[in-house]
Amino acid sequence: MDVGVLRLLMKRAKCWRIVADDIRMFPKRGCIVGRVLRPEQKAQLFQTAGSKPEWMVAHSAAVLAVSTTCRGVELKHLRWSVVDLFNRVLNVRRSKRETGHRDIPLNADAMRALARLWERAQAHGATNPEHFVFPACENERIDATRPQKSWRSAWTSLVRETAKRAGLEAAKLAEEAGRDVEEARKRASEPFRGFRFHDLRHQAITEMAEAGAPDATIMAVAGLLDRAMMEHYSHVRMAAKRDVLGKLESGLMDIPIVEVKPKVEKLN
Repeated sequence: MDVGVLRLLMKRAKCWRIVADDIRMFPKRGCIVGRVLRPEQKAQLFQTAGSKPEWMVAHSAAVLAVSTTCRGVELKHLRWSVVDLFNRVLNVRRSKRETGHRDIPLNADAMRALARLWERAQAHGATNPEHFVFPACENERIDATRPQKSWRSAWTSLVRETAKRAGLEAAKLAEEAGRDVEEARKRASEPFRGFRFHDLRHQAITEMAEAGAPDATIMAVAGLLDRAMMEHYSHVRMAAKRDVLGKLESGLMDIPIVEVKPKVEKLN
């Protein structure tokens, strides 16, 4: 039994204090907070990802991740047998935990990514239902019976290139406007530095939350256990918070304030 649950039970029974001094709880593990890009930054990342043929696999994987909430490990273990292109559904059956097993509808972006991967599979004779969507590739030879281990190298390269391009573009605009070029370059490139592939899952969940999707729907799509896990992944941006609070405005300060003057007693 989990120690936390046991502690709650003993507290309710008013007997926790008997053993409290002899028990030391493990510290809570800090978790990495996911990063989320603004719409224009997201567009810039994917424009860069699609600019070089050698990034095709990483680009397709990224599109699927941000379009389905799939984790990297879930994508790497996809087989063509669980991809239903006719009904536009992805059947995730390999995940970190059983709750991750789910059916995810495929949007247009995800369908295009899978179509490109299917063309690649046809070119290499890797279209058997049990073949992996992201097959192992060593020395430019594909082994469709084994999953790809990683696309880390390509992902790191394209993220760095995105940061470089964003910085150069911002620097050019700053120079034309007579502003600090280096500061502009740094600010524009900073959001991409260290941007992880897993952050695309955070991106997808946050965008669904901002679009007003019900919590139950988001949890079902992402394979989340509870609301606490959703809070970990979903980081609604300040702009969205400002927008929703703006809807509470009703001109309360426009109401005329009646000044009440203190009553002055007349002296006889």
